[in-house]
Amino acid sequence: MFPVYEEKKENLHLHSRIARHESPHLHNSVEFIYLTEGCLELGMGQELFHMKEGDFAVLFPEVIHHCQVFSGENNKACYLWAQPILCGQFASVMQKYCPKNPVIKKPQVHRDIVNAILCLKLDKKEQNPNLVVEQAYVQILLARSIPAFNLQEKSSVESNDIIYQTVSYIAKHFKEEMSLEKMARDMGVSKFTLSRVFSGTFHRNFNQYLNEQRLNYVCVHLECTDKSITDISMDAGFESQRTFNRVFRERYKMTPREYRNLYREKFVLQNEII
Repeated sequence: MFPVYEEKKENLHLHSRIARHESPHLHNSVEFIYLTEGCLELGMGQELFHMKEGDFAVLFPEVIHHCQVFSGENNKACYLWAQPILCGQFASVMQKYCPKNPVIKKPQVHRDIVNAILCLKLDKKEQNPNLVVEQAYVQILLARSIPAFNLQEKSSVESNDIIYQTVSYIAKHFKEEMSLEKMARDMGVSKFTLSRVFSGTFHRNFNQYLNEQRLNYVCVHLECTDKSITDISMDAGFESQRTFNRVFRERYKMTPREYRNLYREKFVLQNEII
């Protein structure tokens, strides 16, 4: 997952990695997933959509989604997040609509989609990626995928219920100093109601869910950037390096530096899997 409610120097992030569980979240980028090995369950709204090797999915901005991995086999995917500035004429469509089913099955995946992903991966290896080239390939991905979708208005997926409000609020504010009491006050609900949402829907408490979103942000930056670990953790909202190291170890059973080194040693070659 890559929450992108903040300004970034890069308009496009692309990397290949092992597919993994991702809690419900949303962001203001369009997300592309090309499954290169194994299978994945992609959740949007109340539905789960099964993905197999060679399938391609597009998740429009501001739509809650999540991922589940039930298979014990190798499950790998190429993930691409593109800011709205790269979407051109398609930005207005994605602002109002979203696919009823975001997955395009392998036989219907246009060859231009696979070629665009390969070309983007090559371009990202350059020291100074070309914005015009990135924009062109992102729009090819959208031009070849949007006609394959049955679109619906986002209002039919994005409700004003408390679950949507909860995910949206944390996606926008996870980098700030937060508390259950402040969040409940801002949302106009009691903290007891909000606490039940976390325990009953997300099966974790407020702090666990908040730290999970912050750690997801941290991991993407450990994998995709050379920023210092201290800068990444502070940017993610962790005020204490000690707290950050503790929650990171609890989740990943290793230090952030060990995680970054392990990713680079074991997963860099995944950029050649498609």
